[in-house]
Amino acid sequence: MIVDLLLNYPSQNVPRNYDPSLHPFEVTREYTRALNATKLERVFAKPFLASLDGHRDGVNCMAKHPKSLSTILSGSCDGELKLWNLTKRECVRTLQAHEGFVRGVVVRFCGSSFFTIGDDKNIKQWKMETPGYGEEEEPINTILGKSVFTSIDHHHKDAVFVTSGQQVDIWDEQRTSPIRSFSWGVDSINCVRFNPVETELLASCASDRSIVLYDMREAAPLKKVIMTMRSNTLCWNPMEAYHFTCCNEDYNLYTYDMRYLDKPYTVHMDHVSAVLDVDYSPTGQEFVSASFDKSIRIFPKDGGHSREVYHTKRMQHVICIKWSSDNKYILSGSDEMNIRLWKANAAEKLGMLAPREKAAVNYNQKLKEKFQHHPQIRRIARHRHLPKAVYSQVKEIRIMKEARSRKERNVRKHAKPGSMPVVTEKEKHVVTVVK
Repeated sequence: MIVDLLLNYPSQNVPRNYDPSLHPFEVTREYTRALNATKLERVFAKPFLASLDGHRDGVNCMAKHPKSLSTILSGSCDGELKLWNLTKRECVRTLQAHEGFVRGVVVRFCGSSFFTIGDDKNIKQWKMETPGYGEEEEPINTILGKSVFTSIDHHHKDAVFVTSGQQVDIWDEQRTSPIRSFSWGVDSINCVRFNPVETELLASCASDRSIVLYDMREAAPLKKVIMTMRSNTLCWNPMEAYHFTCCNEDYNLYTYDMRYLDKPYTVHMDHVSAVLDVDYSPTGQEFVSASFDKSIRIFPKDGGHSREVYHTKRMQHVICIKWSSDNKYILSGSDEMNIRLWKANAAEKLGMLAPREKAAVNYNQKLKEKFQHHPQIRRIARHRHLPKAVYSQVKEIRIMKEARSRKERNVRKHAKPGSMPVVTEKEKHVVTVVK
């Protein structure tokens, strides 16, 4: 009888008095919980998920499928191209695409076919579907170029793609010659990318240390910024049309606002060797970088230092990197013929969560944010184990920076007042902007 009454009786909201005098130990208890949550996060940080083996040479390029989360394409230095099923973690198709390196691969915006470029000066278009029994693996279309192509990207809405080499060429899928070509006195262009938001805009990195901006509707390039060292690749922010990030040979990454190219918006430092590739998360809040120092790092878009660093004993120079379209995974391709699958959030639990688990995760996250600036919690949250070689180089770079700044201070102290202007970290890496 009593149980029936309790079950049928409407639930009452129990009022809570938030007067601090009634809860004198609330902050202390929350701090302890935040400390424990931070320690447990580091304990459960296991980012590495799987290794996709199968290539017989270093992985040189990768491409995401715009419609399928489980499909990824990779090209290697021996001209071989593989399609992978990430759900089963196995290769579903292999084809000999080119003679020599596969320099670039990109999937058409609708996902029905993909394009590859290689050292044999060919652009080839392939069907996405596996050929039937008895059918030969032949490209749909082949275009023979005049020089080696270094990079390829596809328009996000139209049947148009762009290649780079000695110049930037824009191609229509139905034609065998470029519909427009751009050049600005450069020997070779390393990388070219379409803007995913303002789809008529492009940007490229060139061998003369420049980053060049183009508009498909114009007859000539728009602007060129020349830096102190060469940029390898760049990536546009998918949520902010004017921002792009380039990775440089001077161990840094630079985020620019294309409207104000006089100095970078943010300088991202932490790598200890040349940065080779970069890719944004689909939310545009973070990006991941691949480096010659055998590690990958995750940076906040506005942060000068990385929030995460991933490495393994066997991973060699990381050449290409991709962030999955569901914002959960990162794929890296490296010199020793492996594609590795990582979690974007190292301590995240994969799979379904019970409602109580989900509530506990959200509560702990809020606690960590509330107490993130406390010294003890900040120290634990920031600490990362690094390979010995990387750790030694980090120390060496720090000593060199301190020595340079000390020397500059001493020279300025004994120089005529005003004769040595202060040059900020953002300004010292840009040589000039040409319009």
